[in-house]
Amino acid sequence: GHELSTHRGSSYNAYLVHGRDKTALLDTVDPAKLDRLEAHLEGVERIDYVASHHTEQDHSGSIPWVLERFPGARLVCSNPARTLLADHLMVPESRLMTVADGQTLLLGGKTLRFIYTPWVHWPETMSAFLEEDGILFSCDWFGSHLASSDLFVSSLEAVFEPAKRYYAEIMMPFRKTVRQNMEKINGLDIRLIAPSHGPVYREPAAIVEAYREWTDDTPRNEVVLPWVSMHGSTARLVDRLITGLAGRGVTVHPFDMAAADVGKLAMRMVDAASIVIGAPTVHAGPHPAVLYAAVLANALRPKARFASVVGSYGWGGRTVEILKASVPNLKVEFLDPVICRGYPRDADLEAVDGLAETLALRHREQGLA
Repeated sequence: GHELSTHRGSSYNAYLVHGRDKTALLDTVDPAKLDRLEAHLEGVERIDYVASHHTEQDHSGSIPWVLERFPGARLVCSNPARTLLADHLMVPESRLMTVADGQTLLLGGKTLRFIYTPWVHWPETMSAFLEEDGILFSCDWFGSHLASSDLFVSSLEAVFEPAKRYYAEIMMPFRKTVRQNMEKINGLDIRLIAPSHGPVYREPAAIVEAYREWTDDTPRNEVVLPWVSMHGSTARLVDRLITGLAGRGVTVHPFDMAAADVGKLAMRMVDAASIVIGAPTVHAGPHPAVLYAAVLANALRPKARFASVVGSYGWGGRTVEILKASVPNLKVEFLDPVICRGYPRDADLEAVDGLAETLALRHREQGLA
């Protein structure tokens, strides 16, 4: 599993490509699912190549079994993957064969072209393009954690949310590199995208377009608002902010961190122009549940442009400083926070209205729709 949830299950996809002369197995499965792979390879006489697109164990974990079962098979990988495979799987050097970026493997009437796609989402990741059939085997890229009995995407609506959530959790930290990789597949006549998690896209244009939008630099007129409240003070400020923003035409996505689905929170961070944290003070610092939201934002590096804090304290503390210090990766302008002692009074609520006004104005100045 990944560091974030896979609440709709997942699938580990491996693909077998038969040419006239040679057969290639593209990726394997998590060792926990080895019995399924064994069943699918029942009756396969020989495998000449096993391509490892990405070293993480959910794809490469069963490679040692495959190499043992098919003693003639060579393990094909990118140059940077060579040492990683040795470290993670103890694969003997003699079985390894590295391919350069753009290099082809001829199977007889079937040509696999390997394309280095680093940081989607490890440094050694590559994709493979089956030229004759127009199939892009993209590994984690374009994937989704969605366990479905359908091999193909039945409706884009069904896969869109899991795919966006997957992008947010796994790919967004490397957004700029993902965008560069998009350029590498631009000229290809892609008829199918076959990722390593989730269903295969028969109409790849829609998911490619979605990735273009997710990886661009323009956020939307949206605010993500992770918050938690202990005695109702922060909740009162948060309610006032939601009302103030909605009344000014800004979409708000509040997340009560006492019970929030962090995958959904990550997903909402993909598009938001601003992140505002609602934080009560505990032991002179922010409540740990909202500190987690800040740490998550810092790790995922969304394209937000503005940030602020609303919150309360009992006797003192460094809540705002600690939250600011926890997001060094965010390239945001910090707007004046609204912090009150105890329960908010009218002046505090008016200050929240002022923050809502500033956010709406900043979003308009940036031309965000």
